[in-house]
Amino acid sequence: MSRTAAEAPARVAGSARGGAGPAGQLTGVGELFRLAVRRDRMLLPIWIYVLLIIALSGGYAVKLVYKTAADRASLALTVHHDAALLFIYGQLHGDSYGAVLSWRYLVYAALAAGLMSIFLVIRHTRADEEAGRLELIGSTAVGRPAALVAALLLPLIASVVTLVLDVAIFTLYRLPVAGALAFGLGEVGCGLAFAALAAIAAQVSSTARGSRGIAITALGVVFLLRGVGDSGASHGITWLTWLSPLGWAELLRPFAGDRWWVLAVPAAVTAAGTAAAFALAGRRDAGAGLVAPRPGPGSAGRQLAGPLGLAWRLERGSLAGWSAGFLVAGLAIGVVGNGISQLLGAGGGEVEKVLARIAGQTALTNAYLGACMSLLGLVAAAYATAAVLRLRTAETDGLGEPVLASPVSRYRWGGSQLLMTAAGTAVILVVGGLGMGLGLGLASSGVGTWAGRLVEAGLVQLPAALCLAGVAFLAIGLVPGWSIGVGWGAVAVCVLVELIGPAIQLNQGVLDISPFTHVPKLPGGAVSAAPLIWLCVAALAMTAVGLAGLRRRDVG
Repeated sequence: MSRTAAEAPARVAGSARGGAGPAGQLTGVGELFRLAVRRDRMLLPIWIYVLLIIALSGGYAVKLVYKTAADRASLALTVHHDAALLFIYGQLHGDSYGAVLSWRYLVYAALAAGLMSIFLVIRHTRADEEAGRLELIGSTAVGRPAALVAALLLPLIASVVTLVLDVAIFTLYRLPVAGALAFGLGEVGCGLAFAALAAIAAQVSSTARGSRGIAITALGVVFLLRGVGDSGASHGITWLTWLSPLGWAELLRPFAGDRWWVLAVPAAVTAAGTAAAFALAGRRDAGAGLVAPRPGPGSAGRQLAGPLGLAWRLERGSLAGWSAGFLVAGLAIGVVGNGISQLLGAGGGEVEKVLARIAGQTALTNAYLGACMSLLGLVAAAYATAAVLRLRTAETDGLGEPVLASPVSRYRWGGSQLLMTAAGTAVILVVGGLGMGLGLGLASSGVGTWAGRLVEAGLVQLPAALCLAGVAFLAIGLVPGWSIGVGWGAVAVCVLVELIGPAIQLNQGVLDISPFTHVPKLPGGAVSAAPLIWLCVAALAMTAVGLAGLRRRDVG
């Protein structure tokens, strides 16, 4: 549809109101914003909760580990001479409690804020446009830029709410209000900069997946720029940190001088990016992107002859992104693991006890690696759950019916997605374990020793992760309308049990709810086949019942 045709209904309605000027262009912003809030009434609190947990748990952890000024001074000395820590966490400015808290958590709080903005903005711009919702909205008395304005307001309001709550949390920890405000504004600045970038990406690509890919790739690039800049003082490349929105948050120096003038950089970038997004939106046709998608081949390849090939084609981009993320995370965990005792310092006794309870190990390095591997297993379960739930999304979007209209049974359709999910989950766990082994091995000159052990530690997480995928698929087969809530609810319960249960010493019966409780504690522990077999049997049983339910119920 051409831009003229798309704008005609709104232009006619605007003429009837006599509102053809700038005010008329913003008609409907309030209604669209309220609609966006209503649609995200479950998602927004989760994002805000994640950002607050970073601040809340960060404040508690720093108080627990670095109890004295001497502990923090020793940490500062270690950080300034450790390029790996500088790459992962950034520069440490000072040795106060607030400075250590900011060093350890601000970059990742800003990273989470950037992800929140990317997903929110693209969901209410390009994704709605791709689904045809904005075309319907545009046929009413709504200005063309109204949807983009409403989408940008959403991360802005969420960021402001998070800022206020962050300041309140840090005040409870008796930290200076000015430093708490600087921490929160650094987080907000990064989030808004990526909201503007996401708005630009939504104009460039014609699909929501492409837009998210552009924005998330940019987020990964700026993380690397900040890491290289922070760790490259000896090579004179610290200026790279100034090219990264994550670096701007760090350069604010919360609780260590509070350099307020740095806020002008994210403010200027956000303003320029927002203006560019509006300009680009006015230059393209409704439903189209500035970069036209390449035409596909005239005939499908042999790999698309069946549902398994289709599942691979749809999953390969996501799998590549998850694999890259697991590799980077594994490398970072492994590098830190080589110096974990120095990083915890003399005040790390309580943390060692918590790690030992989570990982079932007493040796500090093994306990740290085991706890981190459990965390990677939970993240892999999230990947598996998302991959399985794509079957339900395809069904509700009407994409499943054309597949089932061909000589493809429901068993083959669902089974192909399950097979790709299992293979993809195994791949990312192997990549994560390999990255962890390489990071630790290169730091300790023992790659041959650690790589195999940590790949094995990653693979034993697979049955537990597939159990959670089985829960999601069981829900798809039996209660499809509740499948998303059931699938992600099961993941959330396991996260709470695994991460909080050992720390507060929950009853073993409660801990046993999570399939990850039954996984052998590697590296360092003994491997027992019995729990892995039972977890595999449970996963297979749930998928079998889910397939039977999918076979018997109506599609859609």
